[in-house]
Amino acid sequence: MKLNEQSSQSLDKELTAEVIGFGALNLDKIFKVNEIVDKDGEGVITESKISCGGSASNTIIGLSRLGILTSYIGKIAFDNEGETLEMNLIKEGVLLDNLIYGDTGDSGVVYGFVDEEGDRSLYVNSGVNDEIVVDEIIGSGLSNAKIIHYSSFVGDSLNAQIDLIDNLPKSIVLSFDPGMIYANKDPNVLKKILKRTNILLINENELKLLFGEHYFDKHGLSDFSNKDNLSFRDIALYLIEDGIDTVVVKRGRNGAYGINNKEEVKIPVFNVEAIDTTAAGDSFNAGFLYSYLNNFSLEKSCIVGNWIASKSVEGFGIDNLPYKLELNDFIKDLNQAIINQDTLSLFE
Repeated sequence: MKLNEQSSQSLDKELTAEVIGFGALNLDKIFKVNEIVDKDGEGVITESKISCGGSASNTIIGLSRLGILTSYIGKIAFDNEGETLEMNLIKEGVLLDNLIYGDTGDSGVVYGFVDEEGDRSLYVNSGVNDEIVVDEIIGSGLSNAKIIHYSSFVGDSLNAQIDLIDNLPKSIVLSFDPGMIYANKDPNVLKKILKRTNILLINENELKLLFGEHYFDKHGLSDFSNKDNLSFRDIALYLIEDGIDTVVVKRGRNGAYGINNKEEVKIPVFNVEAIDTTAAGDSFNAGFLYSYLNNFSLEKSCIVGNWIASKSVEGFGIDNLPYKLELNDFIKDLNQAIINQDTLSLFE
């Protein structure tokens, strides 16, 4: 029996998610440290916190707080960590119809170390996250969902993501954030996912790591000394040429870059004091996908994404993700700034 089966079944049967996440589901144990040390170094833990995470999970919870009906394809065990993860999804309003329960094993745990600048280092114990097979995915809501959002797994559950591609309805938009784990793979391993991807949400380092050498070789760029000379924009343009509808490059303190067949934009970051950047990219994704569902322009979508990310980094993990009312107030200001042709004033 599910950990909270009775409380979730009746609700889940009546509602259909607009966005479904598919990725690792982890309990994050975050430690604030004076510095992230090198090999054989020694640092000091100044604060600690336990929260629920996983890249796609963070994005799904961000969307749920913004009033979007969401569900999640992930796997937990019958342990304390799994119960905490499940209860957190319930608390955040995420439907449980696609959640998978493992009979054995441990739920996923991530140990995160965050320094005084908000930079991070993560260590993953993936547990049952890496035991998902496509036959376990109920798929009851896939035919009605508008977006399915993929993020990474450490191990073999990538195969379930690949296998699910054949069962996705043509109407569903695939959003993909490969993260550093998938960025370290040969892009040919991800070929089936990338071919189906409509929206690629990726940070600059991951973009160059995953695609730099691929496009350097594919286009015979002998005029370049090495693949590192390909800019993020060069690679994004190649990806658009190869059929991805929208590419968004998250550039940290340098803001965000987005391109599709109609627009190309560069958006600065908001001036805030960062406490923890762990979920910044996932939070951006939530803002961007919310905007996509509301038919915002690429520029407006990237601004909203950056704003959501800026709110997130002001707290630990995803604790500081905003709710719909706060976003509505920001969108009013944003709409007025667009009318006045003065969006840069929002970032001051």
